[in-house]
Amino acid sequence: MCSSVSASPTLDFILGHYNYWLVIVLMMVGLYVVVSRGNMVKKLVGLNMFQVSVFLFYISVGKVRGGTAPIYVADPDAVYSNPLTSVLILTAIVVGVATLAVGLSLVIRIQAAYGTVEEDDVQAADAGRDASPRAGGGAA
Repeated sequence: MCSSVSASPTLDFILGHYNYWLVIVLMMVGLYVVVSRGNMVKKLVGLNMFQVSVFLFYISVGKVRGGTAPIYVADPDAVYSNPLTSVLILTAIVVGVATLAVGLSLVIRIQAAYGTVEEDDVQAADAGRDASPRAGGGAA
């Protein structure tokens, strides 16, 4: 007797939507890094991981199973993938790279001014500055 092995519908669903599971994992890891780390460079890396997960999500939503590139072909029954998501993601990538560059340049300036890129140390240094008479705080 030959038994055919068929996967359960739940396993088919999970394996069939692996890209969405990857989006969820990347998003949660990126969010965790942003929330749990005090190092500003690590926070920027976490933000970029979160951003990449959003890119993957939009690309996954825009892909049509069996769809071709949105280039005109003579076949009237051709199915096209949505080009809008690709255009939006290209724009978002450019904006994301520019934002990362600005963030890293701010981290460089913070490191030059405070000698550290740890958020707690910068806040402690700011608290000390606010209490100094030269900064307008404390007794003169």
